[in-house]
Amino acid sequence: MSTFTPVSTLGEFGLIGRIRALIEGDAPPEDLIMGIGDDAAVYRVSDTMAHVVTTDALIEAVHFDRAFAPMSHLGWKAISVNASDVVAMNADPKWATVTLGIPRNMSVEMVDSLYEGMDRASKAYDMQIVGGDTTTAHALYISVTVVGEAPLSQLVFRRGAEVGDMVCVSGDVGGAYAGLKVLLDQRQALNDLGDAYEPELDGLRYVISRQLQPKARLDVVRALRKARVKPTAMIDISDGVGSEIHHIAAASQVGATIRVPALPFDAETRAVADQFMEDVDAWALFGGEDYELLFTVRPDDVPRVDAIGGISVVGTIEEATKGVRSYSPETGLIPLSSAGYQHSFGDGGAA
Repeated sequence: MSTFTPVSTLGEFGLIGRIRALIEGDAPPEDLIMGIGDDAAVYRVSDTMAHVVTTDALIEAVHFDRAFAPMSHLGWKAISVNASDVVAMNADPKWATVTLGIPRNMSVEMVDSLYEGMDRASKAYDMQIVGGDTTTAHALYISVTVVGEAPLSQLVFRRGAEVGDMVCVSGDVGGAYAGLKVLLDQRQALNDLGDAYEPELDGLRYVISRQLQPKARLDVVRALRKARVKPTAMIDISDGVGSEIHHIAAASQVGATIRVPALPFDAETRAVADQFMEDVDAWALFGGEDYELLFTVRPDDVPRVDAIGGISVVGTIEEATKGVRSYSPETGLIPLSSAGYQHSFGDGGAA
């Protein structure tokens, strides 16, 4: 009798590791610089240049609910989350292809709106959609592949952090999870009240936009280049600060400490956390989908990072023997969980 092991027993990252072990050979092709194991794959196209390739999917009832996700917003998000992976390699996104699975209850006008959002995002990142595929599906399925480019000397990976480096975060964190909480709460109100439902969104529009229309931080890497700062390691915050710092620590074979009081929050995110009586720090560490950048720099680069603005120093890289830890005055130094957003392989229902 054949063995049946539910995919859910591995989790997303366990499954990725298993796939990596199955398909990677002993001797990778000479031009392959990075395969599975970073935000994007990288291969050499000349003596000085590389292409950076990533793909990601958004699936109805797993990643979004059409009742609260306008088609144009979905289009924007589908492009942005892929562009963010390319940006995290310190590369510039250039080209995109889109595979669209269309359910029977989707109209031509809805497809128009979806692609209008994609086109708007592509223009924001100086990209171009150049092709793709369409097919019938039981639920709306959007898969985007983005190809970017960068000089070989400019590329940044997860694996370059060194002891003594400072850990930085762009923008603010926790806002996307706050937006998700609001949308789920509004969906429940709609289910409970039916025709009597009236949206209550005053003071919530920023966090909702963080969930529905995240931005790839191409502006941040361009500002770092202008300031002549090359991060030693970098990753985008798709699964939460806690998960991402673990990825950098594992790839770089180092430890790290995150100073929780230094995590940057928008006032609206804090207000939503208070409304739900939940810990805003946990939203930043484990909520995910902020698509900000978490990166490390050498200590002597910190003044130039500070001069850019909108970037917070939130921790330090330490010896691997110390592990990955968090610090707050209330808890002191404690181990930091690697838990973050992971796909539930069929148990979803996110907004």
